[in-house]
Amino acid sequence: MTFIDQNEINKIRSSVSIVDIISSYIPLTQKGKNYFGVCPFHEDHAPSMSVSEEKQIYKCFSCGAAGNVFTFVENYLNVSFSEAVSLIADKVGLSVSIPTIKKKDIQYKEEYELMNFVLKFYQNNLNTEIGKTAVSYLEKRGVLEETIQDFSLGLALDKNRLSRILKEKEYSLKMLSDLGLIYEYEDGIYDVFQNRIMYPIHNLDGQVVGFTARCYLKEETPKYLNTKETYIFKKGTILFNYHRARDAIRLSKEVILVEGNMDAIRLYSVGIKNVIALMGTSVTKEQIEALKKLRCKIILMLDNDNAGENATFSIGNRLEEERIIFDIVRLSGEKDPDSYVVQNGKEALLENIKNAISFVDFKLNYFKKNRNLNDATDLAEYIKAVLNGLKNTDDAILKEITLQKIAKEYNISYDVLKEQLGEKEKKIENKVCLKTNTVLKDKESGYDKVCMKILFYMMNSKIFVKLYQTKLGLFPTKEHRAIANEIVYYVEKNKTINLADFISYAENTKLKQEIMAIISNEKDTNITEESMLELLEIIRKKIKKEEIKKLKEDIKTEWDVNKKVALLEKIAELKKGSVENESY
Repeated sequence: MTFIDQNEINKIRSSVSIVDIISSYIPLTQKGKNYFGVCPFHEDHAPSMSVSEEKQIYKCFSCGAAGNVFTFVENYLNVSFSEAVSLIADKVGLSVSIPTIKKKDIQYKEEYELMNFVLKFYQNNLNTEIGKTAVSYLEKRGVLEETIQDFSLGLALDKNRLSRILKEKEYSLKMLSDLGLIYEYEDGIYDVFQNRIMYPIHNLDGQVVGFTARCYLKEETPKYLNTKETYIFKKGTILFNYHRARDAIRLSKEVILVEGNMDAIRLYSVGIKNVIALMGTSVTKEQIEALKKLRCKIILMLDNDNAGENATFSIGNRLEEERIIFDIVRLSGEKDPDSYVVQNGKEALLENIKNAISFVDFKLNYFKKNRNLNDATDLAEYIKAVLNGLKNTDDAILKEITLQKIAKEYNISYDVLKEQLGEKEKKIENKVCLKTNTVLKDKESGYDKVCMKILFYMMNSKIFVKLYQTKLGLFPTKEHRAIANEIVYYVEKNKTINLADFISYAENTKLKQEIMAIISNEKDTNITEESMLELLEIIRKKIKKEEIKKLKEDIKTEWDVNKKVALLEKIAELKKGSVENESY
C-alpha cells in the first residue's frame, strides 16, 4: 500500500466538490440539501445514492456503499486509493507527491524493461519479410491487423536470434533463464521460443510478464507453449486481458470470463471488449480477489467439453461462496467461444449471453450426469445434490421455484424438500456465525448498534470524542475499543475530525473494513450532544449491570462474612442512580 501524507490528502479533498466529481461519472439530481443518483455499485433501479455537499460524503441507502470523493473514484474506476487521489488532484491542477512505483516494482524494474524489449523484438520480427508467412497465417484465422496491434502480437524466429541479441546487450544469462526466455546447455544458449507466433501476457497492472507461443509453420506438440512459472509470471495471479478490458467492463457492468487467451482475443476483435480469460480451467484466490474488484456481474463461458463443464461447476461454486453475482453460458455446436464466433458470428454469441442461465439451473442439469433418475437410489442422490447446491443461493424466489419444480417433476412432497433444505441452510448459517467478525456479525444486537452509533458520532466531531472520553472512557469490547482508540489518536494528532477526511485516514489502517462498515450501516443523520449522551449512558448502564452480575457470582462463592458485606456494599454503590433492565 502506498502511504500519502494525510495533510496533502486533506488539502486535495477540500479543494474539490464531491458533487462535481461524482456528477462527472453519474447523473445527480438535487433534492433538498443533498443530491441523488442511481448507485453504480449495485443493480440499482431507483436513485438510492445520496451525496452530501455539506459533509462531502456519499452513501447508498440500498447496498450500503459509502465514502468520500476518493473512495468513490477508487471503487468506480477500480483503481488504487493513491491512483484515485492522483486523478482528483489532476482535475483541480494540484500536484501530489505519490510514490508511483511499489517496492516490488522497483525490485523487478530491470525484468520488466527486459520483457518490454523482448516484446518489441518479437513485434519487429512480424513486420519483416520472414514475418509475412505468420501474418498470412493469422489473417486466414480471422486475426487481422487491428487485432495484431491491439494485442501486440509478435513472432519468435529460429536460429536463436533472441539469445544472440540479448547476449550482445550483456543481459544476465541467469536472469534470461529465470524469466523463461532461454535454455542454458554446456554447448551454448538457446531460445525457448522459436518459429512461433507470440502472444504477450500482462499482469493485472499491464506489465509484460510472459508469453503464449503458437506453432504456425507445421502442427507441433504442444500447439501452445506458455512461459514457465517465474517470479514475475505466476499463472494463478493472471487474468488475460484484464488491464485492457477494465474500461469496457466498467461501462457494461458485466465481464465475460472465458477459458483461453484466443477466446478473449476473438471476442475482443469483434467488439465484445468486456472479456478476460483464466488461462485454464481453475480459479485461484488471487483471481477471485481481482474479479471482486471489478464489482460487476460475471458471465462464465467456458469450453463446450467435459473439462469445461466440470470447470463451470467448480468455478461456479467458488463464485457462489464468495457471493459474486454471475450467470452461465454453455455454447453448443463448437468447442469454445473462439470457434463459435468464427462459425456463427458475434450476434449469435450475444444472443447466448442474453439468454444466460442461473447457476442453479446449470446444476439441475449437471447433477443428472451419470445418474438413472428412474432408479430410486440415483433419484435420491440427485435430489440431495440439488438441495446441497441450493444452500449458498441467496435468491429466495429461485429456491422456491426450484423446490416446486422438483416436487412436481418427481412427485415428491414439497414440505419434505423445504424441511431438508432448511436443515442444510441452518448448518451453514451456524458455521458462518462462528467465523464472522464480532463488530459486523451481531447486526440484531441492540448493544452493538449503540456502540457503532457512538463510534459514528465520534467520527463526525471532536466534541463527541471528548464526551466519549469524559463520560465513558472505553468500550468493554476490544473490537469497539480498537476503533475508538483510532479515532481518539486521529483527533489528538490533528486537533479536529471531519468524516470525509477520516475516511481517507482509515485507508491506511488495519480497521478500514470495520470503520467503513460503521459508516455504511449508520442511517441516522440527527447527530446531537443530547443523543450522544443518551447512547453513552446506555453503555454505562450495561457495564454496571455486568459488574453487578459478576459481584453477585462472587458472593455465591465467598465464605468470609466481611468480604461478602464489602461485595454487597459495592453492589449498592453501583445501583445508585438506578440501573434499569435495559434490553440490548
